[in-house]
Amino acid sequence: MAVTFHEKRLSSGVSVLGEIDPAAHSSAVGYFVRTGTRDEERIDMGVSHFLEHMLFKGTDDLDADALNRAFDAMGARHNAYTSSEQTCYHAQVVPERAGEAIELIGRMLRPALRDADFDTEKGVILEEIAMYDDEPFWVLYEKVAERFYEGHPLGYRTLGTKESITALTSGQMRAYFDRRYAPDNVHVALAGRIDFDRACEQIERLTSAWTPSRDAHARSTPGATGGRFDVRDDKVSRGYVLSLAAAPSAQDERRYAAALASQALGAPGNSRLHWSLIEPGIAEEAQASYDPHDGCGAWFVFASGEPERIDEVWDVCVREAKGLADAITQDDLERLRAKIRTGVTIGGERPSDRMQRLGRMRCVRSDYLSLEDELASLARVTLKDVRDVLAAFPIERSMVGTLRPAT
Repeated sequence: MAVTFHEKRLSSGVSVLGEIDPAAHSSAVGYFVRTGTRDEERIDMGVSHFLEHMLFKGTDDLDADALNRAFDAMGARHNAYTSSEQTCYHAQVVPERAGEAIELIGRMLRPALRDADFDTEKGVILEEIAMYDDEPFWVLYEKVAERFYEGHPLGYRTLGTKESITALTSGQMRAYFDRRYAPDNVHVALAGRIDFDRACEQIERLTSAWTPSRDAHARSTPGATGGRFDVRDDKVSRGYVLSLAAAPSAQDERRYAAALASQALGAPGNSRLHWSLIEPGIAEEAQASYDPHDGCGAWFVFASGEPERIDEVWDVCVREAKGLADAITQDDLERLRAKIRTGVTIGGERPSDRMQRLGRMRCVRSDYLSLEDELASLARVTLKDVRDVLAAFPIERSMVGTLRPAT
């Protein structure tokens, strides 16, 4: 029996989506909260990620140890993550334990948020910030994003800053939770072998007492600022360059052409940047990608190498980006299309991948696109489409940051 799509809006306001496959050997459950760094204020930057940690501290009747033991008892592969636009709590289990996973994560979404746990976890978050401050990539990415989005929350740091987390109070977190973790802001994505109707009944029972939010669901769209800056740091020994440029949004049909263009420019192993930078030994690593968001998108380019050659590295990146439209051929397009198709198809065989795709898609789109729909759209992309999207969104028209040793 083929995979079938199901959708239901519950009376609580929670939406449930499912790609159900009776032949699957596992079940995947994900609770997606449409909230992330983009929904924060500068004063509480990092609260979404901090809150994700707090949900694993337990509910009024389940402490952290009980939560961990419950996940272990069902043999779950479980985790959570926070991005700029969503927070996800997910688990993959054998089908007979799917109901337990739905139940446990649903209960987690009404956490105790105890002050003692808040104070303890604040130290963990501050250690995590310090760890990322030692990673040259993240140091540079955060500085570029902050300038590129120019004050918009998309440029905020997902972890927050040492200052914002130190100043954050448990009261601020509770207020943010009440606004953003409302049932009308939650999507439950199910995939694999699951009884969809039974799951909906269970989620309805779990969420029926949740209070809807009066928080506006619309998000502002940032501008895109260009420019260049240089950072010197005595903690680094290599040179790094990173850029962000405006690209199509998650709702824009040109996103398929953008995905192919970014692969042509900077996919690992066989791309314009690989052959022009890594193979000749000019750079140690070089990559490009396309990152679609709700209402906007970004091209991303990153490379590293000898500090004294980093300007040369960027010059090559610009040359390859500018020449991409003329350089890409029909054979390139078919090769890239096949590569993406293979990745999408393999992912489609895994309920966990299908669950993630469903939840992420619903956080930025109101419609449903099957894997077959997406592959068909990819197949329709022409060379003209790729050239048009590169003309409309020039990759080289970007905010560029370099990071080098202080001396």
